[in-house]
Amino acid sequence: MAEVTLVLAGAGLRGQSYARHALAAGTGRVVALAEPDPGRRAAAAREFAVPPDRVYGDWSELAAAGRLADAAIVATQDRQHRDPAVAFADLGYHVLLEKPMAPTDAEAAEIAAAAERNGIMLAVCHVLRYTPYTRLLKQLLDDGAIGRLVSVQHLEPVGWWHQAHSFVRGNWRRSDTSAPMLLTKSCHDIDWLMYLFGRAPRRVSSFGSLTHFRPESAPEGAGTRCTDCAVESTCPYSARRFYLDCLADPEQHFWPLSAVTAERTEQGVLAALRTGPYGRCVYACDNDVVDHQVVAMEFDDGATCSFTMSAFTPMGHRRTRLLGTHGYLDGDGVTVTRTDFRTGTESVLDSRAGAGPSAADGHGGGDEGLMDAFLAAVATGDPGLLKSDAAISLAGHRVVWAAEQARTTGTVVTLP
Repeated sequence: MAEVTLVLAGAGLRGQSYARHALAAGTGRVVALAEPDPGRRAAAAREFAVPPDRVYGDWSELAAAGRLADAAIVATQDRQHRDPAVAFADLGYHVLLEKPMAPTDAEAAEIAAAAERNGIMLAVCHVLRYTPYTRLLKQLLDDGAIGRLVSVQHLEPVGWWHQAHSFVRGNWRRSDTSAPMLLTKSCHDIDWLMYLFGRAPRRVSSFGSLTHFRPESAPEGAGTRCTDCAVESTCPYSARRFYLDCLADPEQHFWPLSAVTAERTEQGVLAALRTGPYGRCVYACDNDVVDHQVVAMEFDDGATCSFTMSAFTPMGHRRTRLLGTHGYLDGDGVTVTRTDFRTGTESVLDSRAGAGPSAADGHGGGDEGLMDAFLAAVATGDPGLLKSDAAISLAGHRVVWAAEQARTTGTVVTLP
């Protein structure tokens, strides 16, 4: 397969991950990049051997240089997706776009329209479609292993520390600067559930709120920062304990520790916690996104689906139960336990995904699977190698926005 040349817009954690997969596979090469943070920009340029005249401080400068490669990776912040995605599509780049597409329907629709009018491939990074586990589960459904799919129960266990890191202290803590949590964290899951059912739901309802990470939940004696708090040692959300533990584990240096500081010393971590956002008490932040949410969906044939996203769990693989007319599947992200109603037998199938569920682990092999599929599709000109396109991703986002409308208005929303 021919090597695919890439430009990288956004050299943060996600952009680095995709570029590294391309480089490691030997099927892709970064030839230009744009990143506003000087330290990350310089580090990425060194790592990917990008010449100085192809390193830019902003995606718009990269776009102004014209088409320099076959494809573009757009991994800017959530609210900065539309403009670069549209600009690169208009230049003729195929586009790999980090999820979510955009914070609003109008912006996401503009991106989908740009892909269509330019005849380019646009792959939104719904990496859950590309894991070995999903491949196993989808094959069982397509083979009729449980008859007609009647109902699904799906849990995303966000993890207590991940909630605190990303959605209380971190970049995705506010709807007005990022997006609702259902979009930023769980558009993955809504897209994945649509993939299993093979279509979008007709009706959606939803409930959820910010229940715990609020000032009134603070224990007596709590300070405003974990580095100066009388009850820090007994708090499950202690930043001091969590990030110092990360320091001792090299596997957590890339994520989540690199979001906090580039210094890999106790002194560096504590200095960042004393002054930066990640040292704040979880009960004294400016967060407003939910910490738990339930979405209920009904499909045109009467099939139903319930989805729960919760901070109050260990962080792990998604858990899914699929209820069919002839059988039952119970999946934990790696294995699937199948019960056959016709024979009464139970069997356990192992996808051997190998990788863990977090971003640092590559989302159970999904990051690598997506990147391999995207590079192969670009190299061969075959969009059929991708498991979704711009229109499918837009449809999934519209289910998320319908769920948010249902949650905030207390209604049941019917989709067109």
